[in-house]
Amino acid sequence: MNALIPLAHIGLDIGSTTVKLVILDKSFSLAFARYQRHMSNVRSTVAQLFREACKSQVLQEGIFTLSVTGSGAIALSRELGIPFVQEVISCAESIRHFHPDTDVAIELGGEDAKITFFTGGTEQRMNETCAGGTGAFIDQMAAFLRTDAAGLDALAAKSSTIYPIASRCGVFAKSDVLPLLNEGCAREDIAASIFQAVVEQAISGLACGRAITGKVIFLGGPLAFLPSLRKRFISTLQLTGDNAVFPEHAEYFVAIGTALCSAKNQPSEACWTREKIFSLVNQLEASHAPAENLSLPALFASAKELEEFRNRHARHIAARADMAQLGLSERAEPVYLGIDAGSTTIKSVLLDHQGRILHTTYAASKGKPLEAALGILQQVYDLLPSNAYIASSGVTGYGGPLLKAGLHADLDEVETLAHFTAARFFLPEVSFILDIGGQDIKCMHIKNGIIDRI
Repeated sequence: MNALIPLAHIGLDIGSTTVKLVILDKSFSLAFARYQRHMSNVRSTVAQLFREACKSQVLQEGIFTLSVTGSGAIALSRELGIPFVQEVISCAESIRHFHPDTDVAIELGGEDAKITFFTGGTEQRMNETCAGGTGAFIDQMAAFLRTDAAGLDALAAKSSTIYPIASRCGVFAKSDVLPLLNEGCAREDIAASIFQAVVEQAISGLACGRAITGKVIFLGGPLAFLPSLRKRFISTLQLTGDNAVFPEHAEYFVAIGTALCSAKNQPSEACWTREKIFSLVNQLEASHAPAENLSLPALFASAKELEEFRNRHARHIAARADMAQLGLSERAEPVYLGIDAGSTTIKSVLLDHQGRILHTTYAASKGKPLEAALGILQQVYDLLPSNAYIASSGVTGYGGPLLKAGLHADLDEVETLAHFTAARFFLPEVSFILDIGGQDIKCMHIKNGIIDRI
């Protein structure tokens, strides 16, 4: 009779970016836990975690219960015959078991964010299709600052100022972050401001005016691993003492709740054995036929068509001059430097007195436009013949004001006028200019030799 009593309870949480697998022993203590990004390869990640779990002492004999939850688990649960538990139920089960006096739960996942109110009846608010203000948003912003989530957290810990940054959309957030970077704001302050944006997105976008009071528990990977993010939540919500709860194993709470729910499965569902789990692993690792490969027709039907295209477009290029020829002159030769510090890249052009191009550069600014500009200047000085000198310099773009101040440039020109001036140089009768940049798109209508509409 005792052999029919489950000796362990397994909970599998397949989220949008990570897989969590936990095992609770028969007394509901955590005996095994794994947390891993699946990189969109869910099946192999789940198989790997199950193989690791089977090495656990708690899964060596007897029968176990097993349930699965998460946004990536529905199809897999049907295919493998694993009981599915809705995330809200799993999370609520875990909270009731460990922290029954919780009033509000705030959970941040890879691509979702949830607020669950327990006082006065259970009510949950969740983000819709956009992943703004979630773990994916944090990863994107961290990569934008040339770091990872942990690096972003370390930067934020040293901050002193908070700037307003949108978090509803990564594109909007970048549009706020770029000017701050190009104006020389501290990366530490920008990192903290990104976390503050996440907080405000959760509070304004999810709570929608409902007060977050009482005992608040914080769950999910981002809140488990990023102390600076936790600090922003505490400060904004003005939580004190025991009102802010950051439980141990917060990243596993949904998986733990799923394991607890599995303990309530019907006897027919509580029949998992070590051998059956190995069979499940083999099923996960079985090869699948690749999806039909759909492709678009080639842009060019032949090498001849490609060559004709290149020759046609090569007719419209700016005149160039050789820097070495400039050095053969016996007189002093003036050159003119222009730098465009855009939203994501920095470009430079060096012209001779006839407007011919002597040298160009194009590179990612990596959020450090002044440092990138200094590198450009070093290149120019290394290449300039001894008889040539920079007679004048101009800057434009997002980072124009910073470069003018830092490099003592002669001119900081507004970007639209710089575009128009260059366009009119090559095509005096220009009537329309289209510019697609890293973070913006501009259409300029020219009328009677001036910019009429933008």
